[in-house]
Amino acid sequence: MKVTAEKNEQVAKMTFASVYPHYVTKVEKKGRTKAELHQVIEWLTGFDEAKVQALIEEDVTFETFFQRATIHPNAHLITGVICGYRIEEIAPEFEVYKQCRYLDKLVDELAKGRKMEKILRKEKVSAK
Repeated sequence: MKVTAEKNEQVAKMTFASVYPHYVTKVEKKGRTKAELHQVIEWLTGFDEAKVQALIEEDVTFETFFQRATIHPNAHLITGVICGYRIEEIAPEFEVYKQCRYLDKLVDELAKGRKMEKILRKEKVSAK
């Protein structure tokens, strides 16, 4: 599926606080912890648990959430399909949408029981 400007705008205007409880429910239902969820969020955005809570209380949109984030340099290694969209094919002009899908993909992998060292991607080091 292709992202449209309307879809990008719709996601950008959603509040992080409206989606966060769903992330918590999803991972806890599958036996993972809120602490693990926060580890994933911090890896992607640089936000620790206190900062996430402050952003929830401020009721920021995803657009603001990701504008304030320091996206991990290895975020480009997050690939695959989430919500019907192939992450690596999302056009650069839809950056907020792409970053939101990065977060969705990480939460999904956490809920599916993937090992944390696989979720928190590292560049492959080539053997010399």
